[in-house]
Amino acid sequence: MAELLRNSPAADIERNMKALGAQFFDRLNLVTRDEFEAQAAVIEHLRRRIEALEQAAAPKEP
Repeated sequence: MAELLRNSPAADIERNMKALGAQFFDRLNLVTRDEFEAQAAVIEHLRRRIEALEQAAAPKEP
């Protein structure tokens, strides 16, 4: 029975659908949640550094 399913058109359709789905998601340029959170942490760290540098560079009031 398993061999019949492997050789049936349904198996070809399944392979083709998986390939189409993979191509579709590759074009979307998606990132994982971990990658997103890592980049968000880097951006937050840089934002804080910029704020600190802006405060240090701001002219002091007499």
